[in-house]
Amino acid sequence: MPDLALISYIIVMSITPGPNNLMLATSGVNFGLRRTMPHLIGICLGCGVLCLCITFSFNAILSYIAAIRLPLAIFGCTYLLWLSWKIWLAGSPEGKSHAHPMSLIGAMLFQWVNPKAWLMLVNAAILFSIQDASITSNALLLSISFTLVGFPCVYVWALMGDRLRETLQIGWRLRLFNGVMAGSLAITALWLLWDEWKTFQALGA
Repeated sequence: MPDLALISYIIVMSITPGPNNLMLATSGVNFGLRRTMPHLIGICLGCGVLCLCITFSFNAILSYIAAIRLPLAIFGCTYLLWLSWKIWLAGSPEGKSHAHPMSLIGAMLFQWVNPKAWLMLVNAAILFSIQDASITSNALLLSISFTLVGFPCVYVWALMGDRLRETLQIGWRLRLFNGVMAGSLAITALWLLWDEWKTFQALGA
């Protein structure tokens, strides 16, 4: 069974603002909770699968983390900037006719280039691996914990967006909301990229 420290870690890391939660809130406003559910489930399953892979290949990940983290951050943050541009373009009820929520598979795959997901899951593998347990037990425990405990945490953001949906269907309000969320996502991407660049420079020094 996962201990209280692990559950607390997952809750804090999953419920705090980040790329996934900003996109879920935006999707909830623009498409409603039901159409956002594949996106939401994809995030949880994607984190679980990524956690499984990281824990199983932990030694290799640690050996190559300095080499792979900056390229991953650049790719992931570029994708986030593209998503923020798409959110900006879907800034009115009329603009939504060409928009659609992220799919379950798309949300799962996004976790592989999401800098926050990598930070959260690598730290979890370091902090919460049980010394006397097999690697399979560790991997399964962490993966299932992130999938199940993370679900209600990210669900809150999609639900919040859904509850705001009716209020924000007036054109200028929706444009303002999507503009703020697009800007927040872009700032998040640039901040993550800057933080990764500083880490890269520190590791190279």
